Amino acid sequence: MNKADIPYLTATELSERIKDREVSPVEAVEAYLDRIEELNPKLNSYITVCAKEALEEAQKAEEAIIAGRYIGPMHGIPVALKDQLLTRGVLTTAGSNILKDFIPQEDATVVTKLRKAGAILLGKTNLTEFAITTNHHFPHGMMHNPWDLSRYAGSSSGGSASATAAFLCATSLGEDTGGSVRGPAASCGLAGFRPSYGLVSRYGLLGACWSKDVIGPMSRTVADCAMTLQAIAGHDPRDRYTWDMPVPDYTEALNGNIGGLRVGVVTERVHTDDVIPEIRTAVVKAIEVLGELGASIQEISLPMIAQTAAFSLVGELVEAAAIHQQYIKERLDEYQNELRLTMLMASLIPAQTYYKCLQLREVWRNQMLSAFDTVDIMVYPTSPSVAPTVPPPTGLASRADMKENFFARRSFTHPASLAGCPALSVNCGFTDAGLPMGLQIIGRPFEDKTVLKVGHAYEQATEWHKRRPPI
Repeated sequence: MNKADIPYLTATELSERIKDREVSPVEAVEAYLDRIEELNPKLNSYITVCAKEALEEAQKAEEAIIAGRYIGPMHGIPVALKDQLLTRGVLTTAGSNILKDFIPQEDATVVTKLRKAGAILLGKTNLTEFAITTNHHFPHGMMHNPWDLSRYAGSSSGGSASATAAFLCATSLGEDTGGSVRGPAASCGLAGFRPSYGLVSRYGLLGACWSKDVIGPMSRTVADCAMTLQAIAGHDPRDRYTWDMPVPDYTEALNGNIGGLRVGVVTERVHTDDVIPEIRTAVVKAIEVLGELGASIQEISLPMIAQTAAFSLVGELVEAAAIHQQYIKERLDEYQNELRLTMLMASLIPAQTYYKCLQLREVWRNQMLSAFDTVDIMVYPTSPSVAPTVPPPTGLASRADMKENFFARRSFTHPASLAGCPALSVNCGFTDAGLPMGLQIIGRPFEDKTVLKVGHAYEQATEWHKRRPPI
């Protein structure tokens, strides 16, 4: 096939072409590098591009496949990684000037797993500083949205989102604390998956919040998410929070059969003025599609959900300040202004306030998990609004800002994070202005297969994932 068309293949399609020797890994890497050279100056998706190394790895993969040593679905697949993950011999900045010269001597576990699966690292993607806060000043440029360059790609994993949506990689990894995989995925029209807490090792992650950080795939389709997750999931002795349990076949579940599954529509997050009308309409239509596919639809109420972001965010900030304690003491002036102020503020939060947040988290977790006694899946919007224009809003200048920060957008993605549940954002349409919208699908802890199954069934019944951004 024409090399210029290779990036438009899904990762699963590219995998089949590579396996059948219709496309070589070298051709694939070259095609992506061409697009990166052309479009990255507009998007600022990548901080570091590993062109030479990627081509060398592609040559090795090609030789192995020709010799009959095909490893599996990720063999020869060009991937991008959020620059929050350690990569041996490759600059890892976490989006901060504090680490502008940091070159790790080892790989994060997920990177080791991807390499073992045969994936090829194209580069490291842009993010908010240390994945903690919304920036106005990015050392490597603000991440732009390929659907509209005047808009933000979305929270801390925005570089992985914009790179994947603009066909600058086949699939990517982001990190989701309170929604930084799902939010950018919704903003950029992708499938973004937050796995169950403890399913994927975080060893080698420059974390933001140890009790909620999760590494997850950001891909153009749910099948691509499942294929990527398959490569990175599993127990790791170096991360004591990973569960020692068998890793199921996530792609096997993508059969389109969701007949009889009980889908709970969270009324407080669907039927609310917090959601803009176009997103509410799109999500309601998406739920109707699930019903047409055989799922049983019922409304459920989670009265506490609108307040979850308030105690979730406070807890995150305390943990972030604890992680950064040494930098705060010794290198405070090297943070960009927003994060510097955030770290100082977070350092002043009393211990009893953090303890109260932990208590509230447990109350919420019990409420959310109890709801799964009557439903198998919960659904509601990933975000109540579309991607904001750049620069994105930051700071709290008014009571309205306070409400937005603590009770609105964050209360859509934080609930699953607090409960350790798997959660998927899948594209469910576009506004009249051509901006993507996301449906969020949440399941019980370690029922990741069910979440992916529902997302894939919906995706295959619709055409939204086939649209290409105008860039």
